[in-house]
Amino acid sequence: MLVVLVLLAVTFLSRGRLPLRAVEAVLVLDIAAVGLARLSPDGGSGLLVVLPALWLGRLLGRRGAAVAGVATVLLVTVPGLLYTGAEGIFLSRSVSIPVVAVIASLAIAGGMEQVGRAMETVEHQRRVSDATLDTVDVGLVLLDRRGGYVGLNRRHRDFMALAYPGGHSGRAGQVGEVLDSDGTTPLAAEQMPTYRAAQGEEFDDCRIWVGRDPLTRRALSVSARSVRDERGTFAGAALAYKDVTDFMRAMEVKDEFVASVSHELRTPLTSIVGYVQMLLEDGELDPVAVRQLQVVDRNAQRLLRLITDLLDTAQIDAGPVALTRAPCDLAQLVRACVDAARPAYRAAGIRLEVHAPAALATLLDGQRIEQVVDNLLTNAMKYSSRGTEVCVELVVQDGRAVLSVRDQGIGISAADRDRLFTRFFRSRDAEDRSIQGVGLGLSITRGIVEAHGGRIEVDSQLGAGSTFRVRLPVAA
Repeated sequence: MLVVLVLLAVTFLSRGRLPLRAVEAVLVLDIAAVGLARLSPDGGSGLLVVLPALWLGRLLGRRGAAVAGVATVLLVTVPGLLYTGAEGIFLSRSVSIPVVAVIASLAIAGGMEQVGRAMETVEHQRRVSDATLDTVDVGLVLLDRRGGYVGLNRRHRDFMALAYPGGHSGRAGQVGEVLDSDGTTPLAAEQMPTYRAAQGEEFDDCRIWVGRDPLTRRALSVSARSVRDERGTFAGAALAYKDVTDFMRAMEVKDEFVASVSHELRTPLTSIVGYVQMLLEDGELDPVAVRQLQVVDRNAQRLLRLITDLLDTAQIDAGPVALTRAPCDLAQLVRACVDAARPAYRAAGIRLEVHAPAALATLLDGQRIEQVVDNLLTNAMKYSSRGTEVCVELVVQDGRAVLSVRDQGIGISAADRDRLFTRFFRSRDAEDRSIQGVGLGLSITRGIVEAHGGRIEVDSQLGAGSTFRVRLPVAA
């Protein structure tokens, strides 16, 4: 009973942050109590010294095992031998007691040392990991399965201070000073990158602006990946926020410069084209001069198309394309564009076919849709070979007008299809074949189509041709 009381006292005293020396002394007294119990008439089990020996090994390690061994010999074995005599079974029992106590104490000491070393290793790795994450120039966030913030690094705390000056609740989807990529439209909760990631969505290069002050706010490119457990169940998400402010502002300056220079160039170039055409209409010019003027006209027209494309690209980047909708017969418009392209197709040795209904009433910006059809026809001709065919088809499907332009040209590789509508992108095959163009036509086409509430698709196989398909809403 005394042993149990002493052990309880050690337990409560150790929780009360008693000095280690005092705990050690109490445990030695516990061993002495076991020794006294063995001297009573009814005796006692000397193996009870294992309990304080385990405590000593746990608290003091190998030194505790030594203390347990010495204390057991002096306080249990020696008094017991003096009391019972050093012979027979009493000798073997008295000798085995300190051996068992030392072995038990060493066992718990070794285990605690391994645990201690493991904990030190884990703590060291944690400190290294935290230092590494705080060093990188990317904001990192880890969400749990419910959208709670599990961890974030120092870089992201800086972004959070701009986005949430009043504080953050630590939950995904919280609305703050966060704007869309245009820098003016506030993001709703369901549009926030953290909310989307918490729903299991994965994405790359989602661009946002954070901060209220235009002078100090930052542009961020956000990527997200889901975290799955061993059963494949959604367990959270990891997000990376990269500061792209300098890139975004450089792009704005570049776009403004391109738009300004293109606008200034188009006016004098239009005059050049007009006067060249007036000269070509003069029937008294020398044939050599006519051929030279035709070269000037052809290159001036090419420059004018390029400048127009640059202006259109700048307008699309600045926001949705401005449209002037009016009642329009889309079938007649498509046939007119095809008829205008026939001379160029005949010169290139490419057949051009069109299949369209007699009429298709729509509400569209006719001039912009003409630009779409012209771009698709020009693109098909550039990438087709002599003797092949380009087929234009217009039908109505599910309440939408579907315009298809199918060619038998060089086709597009799977690697290039994902970037096909990116401005200034040209496929490797186009560059290898020295096909003229700067890679703006399809980007402009997509901008115009999407401004109408439609979409553009492409089906292609390398070496087997391509089909561009435009789907537009029909509003008669």
